[in-house]
Amino acid sequence: MQYILIALRNLSRQRRRTFMLGGAIAFGIMVVTLINGFAGSFVDNVGENFSQLLAGHIFVEGVEKTGTREVRVIRDDDVLTHTLEEQQIPTRFISRRSNFDAEIVFQGNTIRQNIVGADWTREEFLRERLNLVEGSFDELTTENELGQRQGLILSKGIADRLRAQVGDTLTLRMRTVNGQQNIGDFRLVAISYDPGLFGSLSGYADLAYVNQLIGLQPGEYQTLGIFVDSISQIDTYFEPYYQTLENRVQVFPRNQGEEGQNQVEALFRAAEEDNWEGVRYRLYTLNDVLEQVQQIVDLLNNASLIILLVLFFIIMVGITNTFRMIMIERVKEIGTVRALGMQRHDVMVLFLLEAFFLALGGALLGLALAGITMFILGLINLGLDSAIYILLKNGYLTFLLSPWQVLLNFSVVIGLTLAAAYVPSRKAAYLSPVDALRA
Repeated sequence: MQYILIALRNLSRQRRRTFMLGGAIAFGIMVVTLINGFAGSFVDNVGENFSQLLAGHIFVEGVEKTGTREVRVIRDDDVLTHTLEEQQIPTRFISRRSNFDAEIVFQGNTIRQNIVGADWTREEFLRERLNLVEGSFDELTTENELGQRQGLILSKGIADRLRAQVGDTLTLRMRTVNGQQNIGDFRLVAISYDPGLFGSLSGYADLAYVNQLIGLQPGEYQTLGIFVDSISQIDTYFEPYYQTLENRVQVFPRNQGEEGQNQVEALFRAAEEDNWEGVRYRLYTLNDVLEQVQQIVDLLNNASLIILLVLFFIIMVGITNTFRMIMIERVKEIGTVRALGMQRHDVMVLFLLEAFFLALGGALLGLALAGITMFILGLINLGLDSAIYILLKNGYLTFLLSPWQVLLNFSVVIGLTLAAAYVPSRKAAYLSPVDALRA
């Protein structure tokens, strides 16, 4: 305890030097903590936003195959929903959707776009997620004289490229589930904000009209989306659901792809390559879809560690030189305490304790500054029309820190600081008392 008090006193003797070194350590910790915090919430925010756009956390697709003909359709979902209830999986909502890849034609302009058919009388959450620049959701449920709901929502980027405005009639070319060419007219009833790359993923229309165009009967659809009560429990709920369905219907096996291949890609490839007939179901989760997003997070965390190492390599040079100066300044002091009986080991411990408290104080200050910065940034509403909205939670930046990541950063900082102070400390410990007093 006495050595600790002496070490703290020595640090307070040179406050300016201590604050400069501690400030450099704090800056490094603050930068790395901000990166880790952003990466920690990256998957959750992207996952939550994608789950709203894709309409689910767990997805089931039906595939019918007869000879070489393959049709993606779910005609009867009783066994799918019954199994869901039997497993007592807590669900917030179940969505039923169909989609097609369309060639949109308007006044000589042509562009390809995925069109999703949704039940707008039930999918209230989608209304909350799509931020409209022009138009209204109410027009999506307006029927024409044939009883068809021809309303269409496109992103602003797609609408601008087509030079289309709300109220215009667009012609869409698509293929039916049987591979035949078809054409349908849609009326652009709304334009949604285009938040960067992810905003142009899909256009939205009415499920019944989409089914009619691609050759599905009323009540049929292509993808069953299941919203569970917790995005962190997706895999926990999925495994028993998949295993039970595996014993009741034909399902595509999972984990059959090549190493490094995305699970969803492997499932689609299996449908094309395997020899089978009848009806099979393809099951995958939001985590499978966002597998590459997790790789981005791992990359960010690795990058933050590299940044930390680079920063502290620079800081280590300053710490090493500083402790050499400290040793020179305290030569007579070292000689005195050695003459009074202090052992070499104790002198080294005293110097290393100073380095330890310097690193610890700087790390705690950096963590506090990072926390304050995160709090301030988290108060800023960037809005759902932000270019990075897919990374936000309801328009706000969020940060999520892993205790293990913080502990790793602290360990690296303290370890490197002690390593930087070791050589000067050892040299101070091995000074001869007589030579030190004579200096």
